[in-house]
Amino acid sequence: MEAQAEFSPHLKMRNLQVGGAEGLLAARLYAVGEAAGKRDTLIVFFHSGGFVGGDLDEGDTFLRHLANQNAGTMVLASTYTLAGVKPFPAAVEDAHAVLQWVKKSKAKLGWSGKRLIVAGIEAGANLAAVCALMSRDRGGPALAGQILIMPMLDPGLSTCSMRDMQHGQELLEVADACAAAYRGYLPNAADRIHPYASPLQSSRLKNLPPALILSTEDDPLRDEAEQYGAKLVSCGVKTTVTRMQPAPLHESGARNECACQRHALGEIASFIAGLERADLPAAD
Repeated sequence: MEAQAEFSPHLKMRNLQVGGAEGLLAARLYAVGEAAGKRDTLIVFFHSGGFVGGDLDEGDTFLRHLANQNAGTMVLASTYTLAGVKPFPAAVEDAHAVLQWVKKSKAKLGWSGKRLIVAGIEAGANLAAVCALMSRDRGGPALAGQILIMPMLDPGLSTCSMRDMQHGQELLEVADACAAAYRGYLPNAADRIHPYASPLQSSRLKNLPPALILSTEDDPLRDEAEQYGAKLVSCGVKTTVTRMQPAPLHESGARNECACQRHALGEIASFIAGLERADLPAAD
């Protein structure tokens, strides 16, 4: 997007608790407009922070813009168990439990239950991708789509973009943070090839929901995002992969803000519109 739009005065946010795998989790619901009438589309979003940090404020500005530009869509941001409390698979079990909770809590959320999309940034995008696998493997809940923004998908840190971009200080810090994050999240080395920890390593990627994958030109995570997209396509999953232009990462939280500033919102709006069109009855 060219410039930051003003938030709608009708943007409403509500803090609540959702059901995780082993207890309640903090969450925040975003929607534009009056509460009357149920929305057909709900996005469940998981924050960044490398599995070891982050909270609901991590992606707050981005999610305000997302709800602001998709007035017919509700966004539910959820926390999850951080690795310092309990490592893998606690976070992914929480994430999938949240999807199950929202399916059972439609009335509380003001959602019709028609269209459920899972999304996330960085570590949260890993959880979103894994939720798609878990929902397929465990018989639900059914997902209409998955939105993966700069996803962390390769605990081996083996891609060319991860290796080649470690020369600049800022990007080196990102790469080092990824390594530290995986050490915390996956202390058991054997877990690093588990498909629920590393979706990129999975050999079973068929029958997954349509995907929108957004990478960034100068991001060390770029190649793993694009490789995952290519694997999804090869398995017959309808997938859009877009490489966004470079965005400055000088300040804390900038990885979330660059998603706002570098056309992600337009890509997401188009993706949601495509899912909505796919649900329309065929013309006579």
